Amino acid sequence: MSTNIADLRKSYEQGELDESHSDADPLRQFELWLGQALQAELPEPNAMTLATVGEAGRPSTRVVLIKGLDARGIVWYTNYDSRKGRELAGHPFAALQFHWVELERVVRIEGRVEKTTEAESDAYFHSRPLDSRLGAWASPQSEVISSRTVLVANAAKAGVRFALNPPRPPHWGGYRLVPDRWEFWQGRRSRLHDRLRYTPQTGGGWLRERQAP
Repeated sequence: MSTNIADLRKSYEQGELDESHSDADPLRQFELWLGQALQAELPEPNAMTLATVGEAGRPSTRVVLIKGLDARGIVWYTNYDSRKGRELAGHPFAALQFHWVELERVVRIEGRVEKTTEAESDAYFHSRPLDSRLGAWASPQSEVISSRTVLVANAAKAGVRFALNPPRPPHWGGYRLVPDRWEFWQGRRSRLHDRLRYTPQTGGGWLRERQAP
C-alpha cells in the first residue's frame, strides 16, 4: 500500500449544529437532515448501517435501506431467516447509523425492534419491481450456497411458479426500530465536532444534551 492511512486527514468545515438551531423533536431533526441529503442528491442517502447482537453478545453490522419513518419509528425490510433476523429474534434491540459523508454528518439511532404488520409488509412487497420480488424467493439469505448458479436457478423456478404475481414469502417482511436514543453529529474544525443526544424524558418529550466529541 503506497498511501500511509495513518496520515489521512480531513478538516470538517461545512456546517455546525447547536441547541438553538436544532429541533426539539429528534424525528423532525432527522427528517430535516434526510431531506437535505436527498436534495443534495447524495449516493444512497437512504443507506444505513444496522447493528445487531448475536450469540455470546457478539455484534454484527450490515447496510440496509430505510423504507419508512414516522412517529412509530424507522422501517426496513429483509429476510426474517437471515442472520440479522435470527439475531433480532433472540435480542430485539438494534442500532442504526446514517453517514452522509459529503455533508459531514452522522445520525445514530438506538432502540427496540419489532416486526411491521403483515399488511405493511404486503403493501411494500407488492410495490417492489418484479425481479426484486422473485429475488426474495430465490435467496436463502445468509446461508452457504455452492455458487451463483443456485440463485439464478431459484429465481427462474420462482418465475415459472408465480409468473408476474409472486406473493410475499412468509420469511420476508419488515422491521421497525422504535427509537429511545438519537444522536446527531456534525463535523467541525480541529476535531471539535458538534454532538447532540436526545433521550426520552419522564412525562413525555425529549431531553436534548450536548456531548463532547
